[in-house]
Amino acid sequence: MAIFTVGPFGRPSGKIGNLVFYQLNGQLVGRRIGKPGKPSLKQKANRQAMSATMEFLKPMTDFINVSFKSEAEGSLKNPHNLATSYNKKHALTGEYPNIRVDYAEVILSKGLLESANELQISKGENGLHLSWNSGINENGADDDQLMVMVSHPGRKRASGYLNAARRGEGSCFLPLSKDWMMEEQMEIYVCFKSANGKLISDSAYAGNLNGAPASPEEQAKETLYQATKARFVPGDCRLS
Repeated sequence: MAIFTVGPFGRPSGKIGNLVFYQLNGQLVGRRIGKPGKPSLKQKANRQAMSATMEFLKPMTDFINVSFKSEAEGSLKNPHNLATSYNKKHALTGEYPNIRVDYAEVILSKGLLESANELQISKGENGLHLSWNSGINENGADDDQLMVMVSHPGRKRASGYLNAARRGEGSCFLPLSKDWMMEEQMEIYVCFKSANGKLISDSAYAGNLNGAPASPEEQAKETLYQATKARFVPGDCRLS
């Protein structure tokens, strides 16, 4: 480790080549980056948690840039950073090596506008029917715009609708562009944004369609069950 003074090119910071510079007790220090050691269980869990979160959110970039825009204003984080941070903390379940997204706990927007409630979702022909309670209790307006995110986790895809309908309409139809979308797992989320785009509501989970694949733990239990069952199936016993 070496201690540095500020040179003609300013104060170095971060990684430069195989050196990293940082502040330690008020002094600028640098050290050579060694080979990383074997990751701990906690590090592995953190990496899997980050990977699961980012994989789920990656197809939603355009939606998140709108839904977390107001939350990101005035901070040092961008909308996607905020969405990743919220969901890594609140929307995961399981223990390493089986950490996965808890779809019902996913957060896709944060705001003060009145949220959607009494959501109903069903499949129609080449799309989805969505309805909600159009009444307003406190902070909302009939012309609030409905935003909808339909996630297809099994395909690592998502379908976003930034202006699906107005709050006062109470229902809408969401066309799905690909035939496979009607049969794949769907996780549906909605939120409202004000007509001027300055306010947004917390997101609400509308539910799942087409079910979900078994979790790794469920798959392991089923494999063990089938193997155990096979061991005790009566054989072909014959009396001589």
